Amino acid sequence: MFEIPKRVSLSSHAAATIRSGIAEGTWEEFLPSERRLCEMLNVSRPTIRTALHLLADEGLIDIRQGRRNRLLVQPKRARNQRNPLVGIITHEPVSQMALTAYRGISEMRAHLAKHGFRTEVYVIQPGTAPAQCRKLEAFVRQNRVFCCLLHSVSQEIQQWFAEQAVPALVLGSCHAKMPLPSLDVDYRSVCRHAAGVFLGKGHRRVALIVPHSGVAGDLASEQGFKEGMQAGVGLEEARAAIVRHNGTAKNIVARLDALFKTKPVPTALLVAKPAFVFTVMIYLLKSGLAVPTNVSLISRDPDNLFEAVDPLIAHYRFTTDVHAHRLSRLMIRLVSHGTLPKEPSLIFPRFFAGRTVATRTP
Repeated sequence: MFEIPKRVSLSSHAAATIRSGIAEGTWEEFLPSERRLCEMLNVSRPTIRTALHLLADEGLIDIRQGRRNRLLVQPKRARNQRNPLVGIITHEPVSQMALTAYRGISEMRAHLAKHGFRTEVYVIQPGTAPAQCRKLEAFVRQNRVFCCLLHSVSQEIQQWFAEQAVPALVLGSCHAKMPLPSLDVDYRSVCRHAAGVFLGKGHRRVALIVPHSGVAGDLASEQGFKEGMQAGVGLEEARAAIVRHNGTAKNIVARLDALFKTKPVPTALLVAKPAFVFTVMIYLLKSGLAVPTNVSLISRDPDNLFEAVDPLIAHYRFTTDVHAHRLSRLMIRLVSHGTLPKEPSLIFPRFFAGRTVATRTP
């Protein structure tokens, strides 16, 4: 007779993943904290706790209240035979990354695995910069991290790596005078070009909607936008505004309320990040402002959903293959040679006009 397949619970699956990591020698002497395991496996703390108790019942770990859980078995692979670890350092979980970054990192991890390198995502938790750097240092030291990919991290974290002996590549823009190699979209040129598109269509009151993140790419976007709008200095009533928000819908709405209460009201918006594009469009819809009849709109970044929206949203895009392949090549070179030229590798995307930019008549 056929054996009825058994349903595997999420906690059992998490236990199996941790068990495999123990066998491969991923950790030495202690497991990571419950919170760290939750981040790594993308599961809840109750699920992790159930999984840990399953492993304790098997005699693999010793659970100690208020202290790190100790390993009770010696991994099959000797310590000096373990594959080197590449850390992926980020402020946001993989599930929340933009599609381009997600695909690029996924392909990069597959290429590194073929070359004998392990990868692990380390999500930086909210807190002060010194506290974040201390926890990051512990992660790098305890796991003997070979090199790192830095995705959407603060200036303080970039500075910490610039001062360490751990090689790193920034996926995104480097902050000013930061001696680190990087791969990024040329946001400065993109936003300068977008400002020129609006001015060329007759818009004289233009605003950039951007997160107040401190991330170098967003700062470069502001710089490029200002440079593009400066080309309209000689144009009558040409005015630029930069609207910074904290990423919440409530804050974006409050910032837009203030923006549209000023006179003259903006007739064109350049919006950073796809998720915020939809927040802005819903705001305009609720305010009785049609796109592009009343307000023209360009997205700084691409999203697959843009072409499913009517009107088609104007945006900048490039094939994810180009980004993913270049990222993989740079990381393979970094792990092979231990260094990369301290200069940015920039990708300038193509402008997709869509139907959300209209000509503005006086």
